[in-house]
Amino acid sequence: MHAFAALLDSLTYTRSRNAKLKLIGDYLRNTPDPDRGWAMAALTGDLDIPGIKSAVIRALIEARVDPVLFRMSRDYVGDTAETVALLWPEPVTPVSAPPLSISQVVDRLMQVSRSDAPAALAEMLDQSDPEERFALLKMATGALRIGVSSRLAKTALAETFGLDVDAVEEVWHGLSPPYATLFAWAEGEGAQPTPADVPVFRPFMLAHGLEDLRVDLADYAAEWKWDGIRVQIVHVAGQTRLYSRTGDDVTASFPDIAGAFATSATIDGELLVKGEHQGGTLEEGGGAASFNALQQRLGRKTVSAKMLADYPAFVRVYDLLIDDGEDLRALPWTDRRARLEAFMPRLDPDRFDLSQVIEAKDFTGLEVVRAGARDSAIEGVMLKRRDSPYVGGRRAGLWYKWKRDPLTADCVMMYAQRGSGRRSSYYSDYTFGCWTEDGELLPVGKAYSGITDEELRMLDSFVRKNTLNRFGPVREVEKTMVLEIAFDSLHESKRHKSGVAMRFPRIARIRTDKPAAEADRIDTLRRMIIDG
Repeated sequence: MHAFAALLDSLTYTRSRNAKLKLIGDYLRNTPDPDRGWAMAALTGDLDIPGIKSAVIRALIEARVDPVLFRMSRDYVGDTAETVALLWPEPVTPVSAPPLSISQVVDRLMQVSRSDAPAALAEMLDQSDPEERFALLKMATGALRIGVSSRLAKTALAETFGLDVDAVEEVWHGLSPPYATLFAWAEGEGAQPTPADVPVFRPFMLAHGLEDLRVDLADYAAEWKWDGIRVQIVHVAGQTRLYSRTGDDVTASFPDIAGAFATSATIDGELLVKGEHQGGTLEEGGGAASFNALQQRLGRKTVSAKMLADYPAFVRVYDLLIDDGEDLRALPWTDRRARLEAFMPRLDPDRFDLSQVIEAKDFTGLEVVRAGARDSAIEGVMLKRRDSPYVGGRRAGLWYKWKRDPLTADCVMMYAQRGSGRRSSYYSDYTFGCWTEDGELLPVGKAYSGITDEELRMLDSFVRKNTLNRFGPVREVEKTMVLEIAFDSLHESKRHKSGVAMRFPRIARIRTDKPAAEADRIDTLRRMIIDG
């Protein structure tokens, strides 16, 4: 456990990607099985210990130290695991026990009942030092937040043992922690795992931003970029799974889609929710509601009959990767497109439709078509090289995404909260609002991205010097700071008093030149819903 704790500590304070890859690689090379397998499960977010949640940890620490002290410390530190690791009192009677290993921790917490899990965790915390407690708590809750993505961890494994990272991704979801067969393959002691009759995830092909580039439509096909979530649907041996772009299994959230896909194949498409009066029917290439409607179904482990009826899902299919066991990914896009068009009649037309190719004479004509797209579910345009194979990740020159220009609004900062990770010492998360006709300022969104480190320090200083009230970790500030907020789209929202919600808000610039009274009104935002 000590080595894993040291790894997490080093990763937390390391910003270089290459340095992080080396840290993870060194750990994997020097740590025996099954500890390194459980560590990979923790780093990739695949470790789930159901008996330990944040509420359990808070109850444990508040039974041992002054709850007010804990909450004040948590607000200052910005991370529950770090706060508890530092505040946890040493046991009255020193614990005489050998050092814990990751596998011991996982085995015990997985085997005990939910009612016994808190006591088991407390016992392990008693026999750990602060660094080990931090690692233990992070691992137990499954929320590391140390600046390491699942892809980065898999890349480190692949580079350390001379494997192809896409090959690792390909088999990852057919394996279970602690990945004994994976490490046997990595060290040349076993065959490459090829899970038979398991619907495994294949890495998505991704696109670069178009920026100022112009392309020849004789070489590139154009499709609409729809504002849903990218999914891969796999059916093998009677099993169907839906995977998100990050490889997460989202089948439980969309049983209506899984139940309608019973063809031995793997497809790539955009998961959307049907909407009335949204640019035509499914057959006409429209029919999609805004992302706000889809959001009602995301992240749910069970979906009620009412939810299925109120927010019916469908998939707009982009590509065909596997057809009845035949891998098509090496074929050029034009050939895969022809196979996809022939494949579509095998699918339920009420749940699946084909992403239409945009007809335009040349790039200038495409610019006109893109500028005239008013469907709220359209995020932009995709440009796909006609001879491109389907390859995982981003490959230069093959696919481009040409997003619609963002909408902007001048908003007033209302509240600020500390960030997490390396931003835990700064007020970096800002809630902002716009004015009503009666002069009331109502929240319309929250953002924490888009600013430089220098701008972050400036805004943090503003928050500290202009605090009106404190509500736990949140500070209410003087309503004088105007932020220009960029966002992809705006939607009606019953959850917000303002009645509107922004999609992907980020800070475009700090408007120190603009008085707060001249910030935008909510009526202006509402017109963006009607227009966009």
